[in-house]
Amino acid sequence: MAHSISAKKRVRQNLRRKTLNRARRSQVKTQIKRFEATLSEGDAATADEQLRALVKKLDKVGTTSAMHKKTAARKKSRLAGKLNMLKARQAAGPQTK
Repeated sequence: MAHSISAKKRVRQNLRRKTLNRARRSQVKTQIKRFEATLSEGDAATADEQLRALVKKLDKVGTTSAMHKKTAARKKSRLAGKLNMLKARQAAGPQTK
């Protein structure tokens, strides 16, 4: 248990930051799930819009203490790669045997 005034204040700040960081990470996870659901449906146009919004959110969260900026960059890269694979599959057209 914190005894000094500054230690008590630090506990309050940590709780506040923990709550904010958890909410930010949760928002990112929710947007990633929506994006991946759209990818599985095969809707490239909607997925492209969602990726733009997701990249914006990742950039904002990457500048805070909620997520390291290289973690955000890695997530953006992997998600963009998934979208590019979907677009490539759609451009190739249906495969006939």
